[in-house]
Amino acid sequence: MASVDNDTQTSSFSALAASWQATLVVGTLTFIIGLVVSFHPTSSLNVVAVLLGILMILSGIFHLIRIFDSNETHRVWLGIAGLMFIVVGVVLIRHLDLSRAVIGLIIGITWIVQGLTVLIGGMAGDVREGRVWWILFGVVSVIAGLVVISAPASSLNVLAVLLGIWFVIMGIFEIIGALMLRHELRVTVMSLA
Repeated sequence: MASVDNDTQTSSFSALAASWQATLVVGTLTFIIGLVVSFHPTSSLNVVAVLLGILMILSGIFHLIRIFDSNETHRVWLGIAGLMFIVVGVVLIRHLDLSRAVIGLIIGITWIVQGLTVLIGGMAGDVREGRVWWILFGVVSVIAGLVVISAPASSLNVLAVLLGIWFVIMGIFEIIGALMLRHELRVTVMSLA
């Protein structure tokens, strides 16, 4: 029975050791990405836009490959969709300003829909806990969405900087958490020895 307890403790310690190391790596990467995005928002957005274009092209190629399957019932539509995906992907890669504007529009529309949903939910029905906060969140989300939609490309640069700052803060917290976990692991190992 004692060997089973020792095996359980050993596996728990190895899991904790791997956990703090993984958290440290993730925190460091998050911190670095945050710095890069904060100081180079346009370049970072260009990378996202190119990746979006590549995703569209790959999706188009996948659709075109599926048209050669004799069991596929919608081969014509798959071919048309595949060609359209490829064209859109090439346009997104070729015209990065357009890609950034599309990303900004998608974010803005998402915030408006989310804000309206929360606003309606906050106003509907009986008195809910935190109703004022839900309504306030809905109004802020709708306003932010409208601002982003009115100038999607320039708003996206500001959002990228804010996202970068958020990543830096999260990275710092993850690094601190990893070091605290490492300290606790050492204290536990020393107390058992």
